Amino acid sequence: MASPYTPEVQGTGVKATIQRIGGYLAGMIMPNIGAFIAWGLITALFIPTGWAPNEQLNELVNPIIRMLLPILIGYTGGRMVHGQRGAVVGAVATMGVVVGAEAPMFLGAMIIGPLAAYIIKLVDGLVQDRTKAGFEMLVDNFTAGIVGAAMAVAGALAIGPVVESVTEVAGDGVEWLVTNNLLPLASVLIEPAKVLFLNNAINHGVLGPLGVAEAAETGKSILFMLESNPGPGLGLLLAYMFFGPRMLRASTPPPRSSTSSAASTRSTSRTC
Repeated sequence: MASPYTPEVQGTGVKATIQRIGGYLAGMIMPNIGAFIAWGLITALFIPTGWAPNEQLNELVNPIIRMLLPILIGYTGGRMVHGQRGAVVGAVATMGVVVGAEAPMFLGAMIIGPLAAYIIKLVDGLVQDRTKAGFEMLVDNFTAGIVGAAMAVAGALAIGPVVESVTEVAGDGVEWLVTNNLLPLASVLIEPAKVLFLNNAINHGVLGPLGVAEAAETGKSILFMLESNPGPGLGLLLAYMFFGPRMLRASTPPPRSSTSSAASTRSTSRTC
């Protein structure tokens, strides 16, 4: 799936399919990064161990991370599937997974938001031609309300607890790596995920909630830095550049843009 945040995927194989899914997940996360930054600034400033502790403003931290950010993700995912109606239904459905789990439900929002929007899209396709003139607004509002309510209940009772269990299992794995001083091995999963555009799902869906829980207990967490660490990726690029197959070495450095190439050509011609 082509988006402003991921390159256009070519091909129809398994890798291309996973890349399209990863690009779709990135499309839900990236437009809301500003909200994540806002939460980070509020947290850094106003929590008891922050730069400017403030008991009243500290009350903003938990509602933003538990409710606002997942709802924004679900809203964005729903909008990508079925426009404004999908966005509204996706946001309502996301509220279900938020209530149904204790941890921040970023991953749950990535699942239920688009799913709810897809269901309302199917419902609209079924009732659109059967709705009598003059009843369109009534039918549209009631179908959106019914689907949104049903998906919110499903999120609270089923999807939220399941996603929370998956997050807990992932948390146990990360805790084992930390306890045994094997945290760098996490890059074995994270770096291939970047190629498949799944790094946003791993970072914000798994590592982020785990980091929030750890930071609430200790005041800091290394988990926020795992996905953003440029070291493993740089190491891979250098390994390909100096020791990889000769045909791949030329693709390792970043390509020069056409603008810079043209400017270089003009400069060379003037020098000559």
